[in-house]
Amino acid sequence: MRRRIIREKVVQALYAHEIAGDPLEHVFACVLTGLEDNKAAHEFAKNLVAQTVKHSADIDKIIKARVANWDFKRIAILDRLILRMGICELLYFREIPPKVTMNEAIELAKLFSTERSGQFVNGVLDAVLNDIKNVGPEQLGDGAVTKAGRGLYEGDTADRPPKTRKPTT
Repeated sequence: MRRRIIREKVVQALYAHEIAGDPLEHVFACVLTGLEDNKAAHEFAKNLVAQTVKHSADIDKIIKARVANWDFKRIAILDRLILRMGICELLYFREIPPKVTMNEAIELAKLFSTERSGQFVNGVLDAVLNDIKNVGPEQLGDGAVTKAGRGLYEGDTADRPPKTRKPTT
């Protein structure tokens, strides 16, 4: 199952939790329907929702620091939820490349929110990603992890693991 579809369900689950205040288990049962057939997809969705909710207070502080000229409560609720989800992925999901997180969040903002939401989400996530690169994720969130895997190294070869070549015969 494509992760975009899973993330769409995650945004819907976060919205349901935010608006109704229902317990996460109820939200999982009602909103994440259709994902149960794919155990990996269902677990990823549940984990992303749970981690986003768990760390929302810390993530909101990060968002507020990046949107100093905006009243946080006036940010469209879907933009806030997508930002929370994206920042959660950047900080707590080591295996997801930052470019993927950014692109997915921008597309979700365009799909679910306003015409200008994609640009807004892009700007905030880009600033957070720069903070992660400059000060480290541990400075931004309690227990945040560093990224590892494909698509994480951009231009800085000092941090890039050495390439191995297959011997030619």
